[in-house]
Amino acid sequence: MIIDTIRTENLTKLFNNLKAVDNLTLKVAEGEIFGLVGPDGAGKTTVMRLLTSIMDPTSGAAWIAGNIQ
Repeated sequence: MIIDTIRTENLTKLFNNLKAVDNLTLKVAEGEIFGLVGPDGAGKTTVMRLLTSIMDPTSGAAWIAGNIQ
């Protein structure tokens, strides 16, 4: 059975009128390697802050090892 180590569904983060993360849905399986790549201001750091519960999403949800963040 493949377990999703990281999963997001419609993860969104707004700062006033700026969409830093817009409906991110992804699955990373156990043992899989992934990276966030993009230009400055693409939302990579915001995604990491959402996944580590440093920041709350505006909408959507994220799970790490089956636990909602």
